[in-house]
Amino acid sequence: MGNTDTKLHFRKAVIQLTTKTQPVEATDDAFWDQFWADSSTTVQDVFALVPAAEIRAVREESPSNLATLCYKAVERLVQGADSGCPSERQRQIVLNCTRLLTRILPYIFEDADWRGFFWSTVPGAGRAGRLNEDGEDNEARPLAESLLLAIADLLFCPDFTAQSHKKNGPDTAEDIRSIDSCEYIWEAGVGFAHSPPLNYTHDINRSELLKLLLTCLSEAMYLPPCSDSRNLNPWVAFFCSTENRHALPLFTSLLNVVCAYDPVGYGIPYNHLLFSDYREQLVEQALQILIVTLEHEAGSAASAALQALDTTTPPSDGDQQEPVGPDNLFVNYLSRIHREEDLSFILKGLSRLMNNPLVQTYLPHSNKKIQFHQELLILFWKFCDFNKKFLFFVLKSSDVLDMLVPILFSLNEARADQSRVGLMHIGVFILLLLSGERNFGVRLNKPYTLRVPMDIPVFTGTHADLLIVIFHKIMTSGHQRLQPLFDCLLTIIVNISPYLKSLSMVAANKLLHLLEAFSTPWFLLSSPQNHHLVFFLLEVFNNIIQYQFDGNFNLVYAIIRKRNVFHQLANLPSDTASIQRALQKKKPGISRSISTETVSTEASRCAVPAEPGTLKASLEASPGIDKITEKTQVSVDGTMVAVPHSDSPQTSADNSPAAGAAAGAGASDTESNSERDLEISRTESEAARSRLSSVSSSAASWSASTDWVSSWKVKLPLQTIMRLLQVLVPQVEKICIDKGLTDESEILKFLQHGTLVGLLPVPHPILIRKYQANAGTAMWFRTYMWGVIYLRNVDPPIWYDTDIRLFEIQRV
Repeated sequence: MGNTDTKLHFRKAVIQLTTKTQPVEATDDAFWDQFWADSSTTVQDVFALVPAAEIRAVREESPSNLATLCYKAVERLVQGADSGCPSERQRQIVLNCTRLLTRILPYIFEDADWRGFFWSTVPGAGRAGRLNEDGEDNEARPLAESLLLAIADLLFCPDFTAQSHKKNGPDTAEDIRSIDSCEYIWEAGVGFAHSPPLNYTHDINRSELLKLLLTCLSEAMYLPPCSDSRNLNPWVAFFCSTENRHALPLFTSLLNVVCAYDPVGYGIPYNHLLFSDYREQLVEQALQILIVTLEHEAGSAASAALQALDTTTPPSDGDQQEPVGPDNLFVNYLSRIHREEDLSFILKGLSRLMNNPLVQTYLPHSNKKIQFHQELLILFWKFCDFNKKFLFFVLKSSDVLDMLVPILFSLNEARADQSRVGLMHIGVFILLLLSGERNFGVRLNKPYTLRVPMDIPVFTGTHADLLIVIFHKIMTSGHQRLQPLFDCLLTIIVNISPYLKSLSMVAANKLLHLLEAFSTPWFLLSSPQNHHLVFFLLEVFNNIIQYQFDGNFNLVYAIIRKRNVFHQLANLPSDTASIQRALQKKKPGISRSISTETVSTEASRCAVPAEPGTLKASLEASPGIDKITEKTQVSVDGTMVAVPHSDSPQTSADNSPAAGAAAGAGASDTESNSERDLEISRTESEAARSRLSSVSSSAASWSASTDWVSSWKVKLPLQTIMRLLQVLVPQVEKICIDKGLTDESEILKFLQHGTLVGLLPVPHPILIRKYQANAGTAMWFRTYMWGVIYLRNVDPPIWYDTDIRLFEIQRV
């Protein structure tokens, strides 16, 4: 009954607030205390008892009362932080204020007139956070700053959110102002060796405070998409600045809680059904706070400082000072992590959590499955992007494969689900980033022996084979919205191809099947950029033939078997009549995807599409491959040299630092570099423009012409492949006739011991397209990240039915 009475009491207070037409004085504590002092409502109760319509009504009709309610709630949090919450009553007041502010803040943010309210100054709150010793008010502090500092203090409050170090009774409460919060870090790991005993109450209280902190940081959701990277979130900027004395221990606590979490625990079957796991909720909140706070101004002093931190060469000037690093302390700390044991702890933690959905047991559903893999991918991305030492550590050993397999598993599983397009993009972006490093291609040669449940053909081979087979699956049986990713998928294969020692027959056939599908005349002529896919695939074949011929007899055999595809490409007719005939054969409804008729039926089960009615957040258009990659050439000693871009009218009009990095590297071996670069910049800027427009409008305004076909057909890099066919086809045919062979194993044995030394053209330089961050990708990531956070926070539904501007919520 008691709980019902407190709910009733709380509801009466809310009704009083909404019906009062006159402002209530801030000094009327009897009225305001009804909201937090006399009740013990859960966060779910607060969301049920404070309806959205009533918050909006107070905002419009009694704005001073809403302002006073926010001010008084923040004041109570500040008082709680000052006192250290020694009593149970004070802790309850802090939690009630936390829940109430979590409920109200989104309705403050959705109204442009109110958005500056929390950044206005409040009389009585000094810049030091409190009144000074003489009771005088120094420079007033905005309400937002007081709130953020109070949350930070409360997150390291002994006996409330942290383990107390005092052995004495409650009368000797630790002074919250004097404690060193670095001694109260929540979990062992980076920079902290002591693991405090697990305390579920502390975990629940931390989660509630982090939920409020996340709500504070979510103002970004209520602003329209903006590609100006200097437009930083003021809440994040202040919270991660030197004003927050807990920045280091809090960053360390959040990171360690995430990376130390083991959802399986002691491995007792069905343990997640028997016990509540409060740590999981804390891990989820910590992860979301981390990915939101790790933002910095691209192309700014912060970015320059990050690059300076990553450099391994000592400064030439002895007086040169060490760079201070980004202003955002979370980014600063992350970029400075360098000890092997810390990097290992982070990588092991992330890979353990990423592999959780793949764990197989004999008892169905006996293992706990985590749901926050999208947030984990964003955090892994930010680590690789901000800390180059971490990226090199990941690629230094085969541990990178522990991240690769779950990423490929997620890509394969999500390929038919339109609500998971964002997951597909970030998985591909991570692999693009990794593929720019030589070590990634080398690591992929490790045999793949796991048996993860995926609807792909059974094969014996390497992790490279797994990657190619799954990429083929995405391109042949994914949904239409994945088409912009085709360039990215093939760029990854191009980047790794010079290092692949031995492709399996299954993977070789998949690559040839893609070429066969992408080189059909109706497909090549139906869009201005479809031919780029053929250039990418030819570059893959050239790289393998020139640099890894010895072990790739399966691919050579597949090329010989499908030699007619290459001959048809070389003889592609470009006269107007032939173009018209080819386009008449075009299958209806197919733009840039492969005809479903060509999809092999080897799947044991199909990837499941989204349930009708599933919610999804809209995404910004991801930039074209030319915008997110920069071409580098691998020199003889293995170092990478950036390939300069030619100054053509197209490139000067293109603001991207990496403009022109995509399809043209498949130019003829005999062609000069300047001609090739000019062609690249032309075709790529054209492709980028075409990609931004819709398929229908581009199809209506563009049609293939003889000149257009001729312009790229002469640059098809077929010379190496034609030479291989010229040498090997007669030899293979002769063996078959002489020995009467019908079994391909003998042919493979011959190819395995064959050589083309001295017979092929001079090897072309290896070109790698490295990921290059820009404003477009930064905007895409921000939209995707907040969309994930919106959809994952449904209990309580913090932002549901508020006027979100950053993205749209749609039903599949």
